[in-house]
Amino acid sequence: MSNISGFIKRLRDIMRNDAGINGDAQRIEQIAWLLFLKVYDTKEQDWEFEDEKYQSIIPEPCRWRNWAHEESGKGMTGDALMNFVNNILFSVLKGKDIKDPNGNILIKGIQVDPTTPIKKAIVKTTFEDANTYMKDGVLLRQVISVIDELDLSDYEESHAFGEIYETILRELQSAGSSGEFYTPRAVTDFMAKMINPQVGEHCADFACGTGGFLISWLKELETKKKNTDDVEKIYNSIYGIEKKQFPYILCVTNMLLHDVDTPQIYYGNSLLQNILDYTDKDKFDVVLMNPPYGGNEKADVKNHFPSDLASSETADLFMSVIMYRLKENGRAAVILPDGFLFGTDNAKVSIKKKLLSDFNLHTVIRMPGSVFAPYTSITTNILFFDKTRPTKETWFYRLDMPQGYKHFSKTKPMKLEHFTPAMEWWNNREEIIVDDAPKAKKYTVEEIAALGYNIDLCGFPHEEEEILAPQDLIQQYREKRASLDANIDRVLAEIMTLLGNKE
Repeated sequence: MSNISGFIKRLRDIMRNDAGINGDAQRIEQIAWLLFLKVYDTKEQDWEFEDEKYQSIIPEPCRWRNWAHEESGKGMTGDALMNFVNNILFSVLKGKDIKDPNGNILIKGIQVDPTTPIKKAIVKTTFEDANTYMKDGVLLRQVISVIDELDLSDYEESHAFGEIYETILRELQSAGSSGEFYTPRAVTDFMAKMINPQVGEHCADFACGTGGFLISWLKELETKKKNTDDVEKIYNSIYGIEKKQFPYILCVTNMLLHDVDTPQIYYGNSLLQNILDYTDKDKFDVVLMNPPYGGNEKADVKNHFPSDLASSETADLFMSVIMYRLKENGRAAVILPDGFLFGTDNAKVSIKKKLLSDFNLHTVIRMPGSVFAPYTSITTNILFFDKTRPTKETWFYRLDMPQGYKHFSKTKPMKLEHFTPAMEWWNNREEIIVDDAPKAKKYTVEEIAALGYNIDLCGFPHEEEEILAPQDLIQQYREKRASLDANIDRVLAEIMTLLGNKE
């Protein structure tokens, strides 16, 4: 077995010497497409074994085994390798034909259409906007050789590499803005556990990033399979869509590594369809999500939403998508920032009114501020709701920092065991008061309405002023200003009504 534990370090040490690699994000992106081709080639060996008529969508010269695998005798290096990758491999995988000087086609670019099986179509969508950064062919050869050492056909090594892949994904948190695509595994595992998946149900994530929620969903279902039919149902139970190329590649590779041979992961933007157009076939039993937040969408995106729900805040828009795509009796667990809870601007109030009147918002878990550090220090929450009946009451539970932790960090990340108090409370709910402030409390829908739909309840006592990163601070100020403006407008409207009644 190759030295899997040192895998990342070996790649990093080689790539540091390449002038084309500028920072962690580019390094991981370069590794991402190489890993995809290696993993895909291993999968193709399985598919060829299962079906002797299997034909790869990748032309022979561009299959990993025929250009990257050194034992094939065709392993290139130096300028020849750089020329092949830049001018042949990427062109072919993006769908462009390679021609000789007379215009004759030497290698046909891969093409997909609606009839192309998912497991083949993913190759083209994976490379549509992919980039290669390395400039030194000798160093690139060294990187390829390290990746090619992985024996993913060996069960133990493949399983061990699955753990290493999680390390790669965790590294995204420190790779600049790419951290937004990774939700700590402890959080996704907790949410999947509480949602209690059943074999035969379908789960969606409409901004799936690297696929963490879908993997946690699969992991929970693994314990419930009883026969081979169940296995097939489980692997076909996930749906993801991701609008950014880099996490899309990581997600598809993640699914292949977890034996999902036909990953229903799509490259696109969930906000670009009019939500009123969704039909029952577009709906799911379960939604698990951490919608992107802090972003502002363009006016044309807002046109896909009813005017009262047309917020400019990305997380708000995703909440509407979730509500319109959840089946009757369906369940959802969604991570949202504090701004959604305390926001009382028109769009947020409309979304919360719809959530409480059309869904049963039964639980809100308030999470500590550093769960997503270092990417963001904005405090986040998990909303659990289902489409069974209107909300009558909502429980709020504050998850405090575990003993001995001042905050979570890269070296001290959140673990599933830190959710133990919440899990113990979940099945035996009672109000908890700590230092005269509620840590867990139930509020009726009438009480929530009386608060103007500000559901910033059972929050953290702020003993000291929290120092936020500039972008987080700006976002928080925007949210609070919008909420304040909405309150002022409401009070002015009430005053005008009273004055009108006196006249």
